[in-house]
Amino acid sequence: MRQRRNLALQVGVIVSAAFVAAAPALASEALGEAIVLSGGYTVDVAGVVSGGLAKRGRVLDDLQLGADIDLEKAAGWKGAKAHVLLLNNSGAMPNDDAGTLQGVNNIEVSRQRARLFEAWVEQGLGDNASVLVGLYDLNSEFYANDSAGLLLAPAFGIGSELAATGPNGPSIFPSTALSARVRWTPNEQVYVQAAAINAHAGVLGDPDGVCTEFEHGLLTIAEAGWQGRGKVAFGAWRYTKKQPDIREITVAGHPAAKTAQGAYVLLERQLTGEGEDAVRKTTAFARLGLSDGDTTAFRGGWQAGLLVEHVFEGRPDSAFSVGANQAFLTGKFRANALDEGRSLTRAESAIEVTYSDKIGPVTIQPDLQYVRNPGADGGVGHALVATVRFGVAF
Repeated sequence: MRQRRNLALQVGVIVSAAFVAAAPALASEALGEAIVLSGGYTVDVAGVVSGGLAKRGRVLDDLQLGADIDLEKAAGWKGAKAHVLLLNNSGAMPNDDAGTLQGVNNIEVSRQRARLFEAWVEQGLGDNASVLVGLYDLNSEFYANDSAGLLLAPAFGIGSELAATGPNGPSIFPSTALSARVRWTPNEQVYVQAAAINAHAGVLGDPDGVCTEFEHGLLTIAEAGWQGRGKVAFGAWRYTKKQPDIREITVAGHPAAKTAQGAYVLLERQLTGEGEDAVRKTTAFARLGLSDGDTTAFRGGWQAGLLVEHVFEGRPDSAFSVGANQAFLTGKFRANALDEGRSLTRAESAIEVTYSDKIGPVTIQPDLQYVRNPGADGGVGHALVATVRFGVAF
């Protein structure tokens, strides 16, 4: 109970400070310039068409309500801004039917409820640097390929070898953690960024709220890159407190303590099209990630694909994307499964094809995913998953 009170106090200070700082704008004509409200509602109808563990339709949704506050315009707090984002997720879990290790839908959650997803303040430091503090989505800036954003499979959001770490996952959707991030951009093309994040993710709306005691240590991550017509970036991550080994045990019978760490490389390249209105602007992406192999089921994996924007000249919102991914399992995870009488393959692979367009205010996105060896179990039929996503932004 004391931990939850501490959470309410600390997060309340962050959020309240941002809104209180913006309060003078409420009585001025600067309101529209100082505060930007946004939101979106997404509904997915998904189902396994063949293979997998079961064939049936599932419905799930995601509601987001956000506010971005320019604290300099609102209250004269030079170089500062604040961001708050609320989530509400409900509905079923299509991966229960697909049976994959990496998931098939990026709005699926294990606990259906409303959450305070992000609440942070960012302070600019001169013209080329900034520091951010608060509840922060790691994947909003780290380990991210923008051109993979249309694809629905979670593996295209962040590598599974990092997504599967920590006591209950790192600070990504749907639960973030208290974080501090610094970023330096010496010029328009080059950036360097690093973050220290509570290893125990949790937000208001989760059963235990936000952990403020840092008993599980920190997840530290750094990334450096170049971006222009494309992107090349390298990143590395490490937990400050050792994590339980998934197989080895001590003489006393407890899991051995191992250092959880990994690295990744991101590549992105615009192939055709110049300008925002270019027809069939095509961008390719690829990335590779590796982990220690002792503290997670995933030794590493790769993702690659293409994004084509403005596919049809008369349909400016039309977009097409295709992507492939593969996750490699650790020998220890496969050995554990063998002890239970299950023989697993070395990897789980998938390919996804999707198209998105707008009809009036509604975005409609049909999507197909083919997963080879769901759960890396050769006894489960290759899964074909069909999804139709409907979305409205406001």
